[in-house]
Amino acid sequence: MRDGVLVIGAGGFVGRHLTQALARRGERVIAAARHAFDAADARIEVRSGPLLAPADFLPLLARSRLVVHLASASTPGSTAAQPLQEIELNLRPTLALLQAMQEHPATPLVYVSSGGTLYGRQDDRRADETAAIAPCSYHGAGKVAAEYFIAAWCAQFAGVATLLRPSNLYGPGQGERAGFGVIPAAFGKLLRGEAMHVWGDGSAERDYLYIDDFVRLCLAAVDAPPSAGARIVNACSGISVSLHALFEAIESATGRCLDRCYDSTRVVDVPRVNMDASLARELYGWRPSTPLHEGLRRTWEWFRTTRR
Repeated sequence: MRDGVLVIGAGGFVGRHLTQALARRGERVIAAARHAFDAADARIEVRSGPLLAPADFLPLLARSRLVVHLASASTPGSTAAQPLQEIELNLRPTLALLQAMQEHPATPLVYVSSGGTLYGRQDDRRADETAAIAPCSYHGAGKVAAEYFIAAWCAQFAGVATLLRPSNLYGPGQGERAGFGVIPAAFGKLLRGEAMHVWGDGSAERDYLYIDDFVRLCLAAVDAPPSAGARIVNACSGISVSLHALFEAIESATGRCLDRCYDSTRVVDVPRVNMDASLARELYGWRPSTPLHEGLRRTWEWFRTTRR
């Protein structure tokens, strides 16, 4: 019976939040992850191991009414100067999924892409879904390639896909991991009394979106009536802040002083991420509801209590 929601990348930060949210509302979830994890819910079936070939996906697709693709194994920094890594880590598995989905073209796909790495070097206008994309990193280029392959799958096989482009996601459950997330990195430094290494002079602007708000948007995309072709939807708070302002907000939320040291800007980092999510409001009635200071407070409470 094809009644499950297949979540690829279910073991990651976003994946765990989304699988739990799906299960809470009664969905049967097939949680595909590189490594096994305790889902703590009978409605979540964990399938661990690599998914690299079309044959790996076919048994899972045969039981799924919809696919959510969250898996990503790189960051702009981790694959800098290593474009082949993007092919092996991200593009190859994604293309294997698309080839398998050729046998299930009526199955909708929700693909989590990237907003912060695709819109490139922006002017003062907020980037909506029609804005030009100009990635500076191989990671961003890989996301663009995946989006175009998905659009081609839709065109050839009458597929249905929603491509979500989130800004910088953060929240409880996001552990400290080198290169993945400035907020957990800063919290980790605060707990250990270490200095935070910062690329650039702190003026770079980013948009930070709380995980619960993004999961609500994912659920809205899952529930939406299928619309032919590939539709791109931005996901962001709509408020860009500099790293300086972020660090001040972190200090306010934690009551601690964050020591920083600065280095030259990396070529893979864009100076500004300034996005517009009007289409998400129009399509789904979605609006982010968690202010940055409140999201940081909740995240710090989780972070410090889990690290004891």
